[in-house]
Amino acid sequence: MTQGSIPTRLPTLSPTQSIGLAVGAVVFAVPLVLDVPGLEPAGERMLAIFLLAIVLWVTEAIPLVATALAVVLLQVLLLSDQAVVVVDDPLVAADVFAALADPVIVLFLGGFLIADGAAKYGLDRNLAAVLLRPFLSGGARRAVLGLMLITALLSMFVSNTATTATMFAVLVPVLASLPPGSARTGLALAIPVAANVGGIGTPVGTPPNAIALGQLAARGEQVSFLGWMLLAVPLLVVVLLGAWWLLTRRFIPSDTLIELDLSARFTRTPAAMVFSAVAGLTVLLWLTEPLHGITSSTVGFIPVVLLLATGVMGSRDLQSLPWHVLWLVAGGIALGSGIGASGLDAWLLNLMAWDRLGAPLLVALLVFTGLAFSTVISSSAAANLLIPLALGVATGVGVDATLVGVTVALGCALAMSLPISTPPNAIAYATGEVTQSAMATTGIAIGAVGGLLLAFAMPPLWSALGLL
Repeated sequence: MTQGSIPTRLPTLSPTQSIGLAVGAVVFAVPLVLDVPGLEPAGERMLAIFLLAIVLWVTEAIPLVATALAVVLLQVLLLSDQAVVVVDDPLVAADVFAALADPVIVLFLGGFLIADGAAKYGLDRNLAAVLLRPFLSGGARRAVLGLMLITALLSMFVSNTATTATMFAVLVPVLASLPPGSARTGLALAIPVAANVGGIGTPVGTPPNAIALGQLAARGEQVSFLGWMLLAVPLLVVVLLGAWWLLTRRFIPSDTLIELDLSARFTRTPAAMVFSAVAGLTVLLWLTEPLHGITSSTVGFIPVVLLLATGVMGSRDLQSLPWHVLWLVAGGIALGSGIGASGLDAWLLNLMAWDRLGAPLLVALLVFTGLAFSTVISSSAAANLLIPLALGVATGVGVDATLVGVTVALGCALAMSLPISTPPNAIAYATGEVTQSAMATTGIAIGAVGGLLLAFAMPPLWSALGLL
């Protein structure tokens, strides 16, 4: 209960959350109290932090962002030069806190501000209306293809949640005009599927991408904005077209009539035009990074400065950004750095004979582990947990780190089987047009095919094209 906006009592915990807190306390204490064979004191402390993060992220005993920030705090208190009891070769506390301002965080900050401005000035909806017009002359299935292509395109540069909300604003009148039946289900599913798939296409499309970039950068592996797109977009196109074929053949009869309101009323005020110019310049600089050499993170900071300096965006716009997502990514970056610096990655590597699997099976195992984790917990949390471990395994067995980091991130982002899997799924489910069974069967099929392509088809393609 609250009085105004001030909480008057603590939130009530569910049984799962209560169990999560209890189990988290136990798994945190065990490595600190008992000697772990083969693990140095720093590794034992990091193991305690890692196990606690797993339990809290899986059970959501506390908010996901609180767990991410707890990872940073506990590393300072247990592993840094400011630790309560200092270990040998401690981390520098300032370096741990630096995860909160990692270049990847700056990159996402720019992406979020552009996304917020696109909604503020109506640029996203008007662009969608203009781009959809060529698809309306070929029947319902072609219209759905247009909807999915435009949704995926927007989701590459705007958060998949914001893209889904924007496209449903276009689609809701259409859903209301259709008779109850499978066509409404197919249309309502097409948007979150396309938003989820589109998010894999760029570094700013979805948090797992940013987590992978941050972890790779910490190991000296740099992937440019365009480089990521060259790796991910071919998979995006194949999976998106396959998803369109599945949805239209399963849910949407060819004689279905779809009429969309595609009136575009671009705002032509000076502020809107400045925003459009800055957003266009930012995307252009991201795509031409190999030509000018300015890193994508630095480019991402340009719109932040320009939009605030011109007054096009203000302090309220900054306050409304999803800072919890940025801090969640930062927690993952700190977790990965701590696992590497403490020697925990080497210890975990020795627990299994990973080298006996061979690169293809190892990549497949990691991809489908990420897919499975992200189905039942946040894809960001799954990426935070898995990518640092996967990169440690890759380094230990001599598999290309970029290959592993990218495939695990994309595997996490392809999970879309349940309403809780991604925010776009939750939005679609909330419309009442999509049953959980329809979402699950569709999501499992798309995730399974996408995972197989990602694990077995994309690595040879990337290698043949010289991308890895």
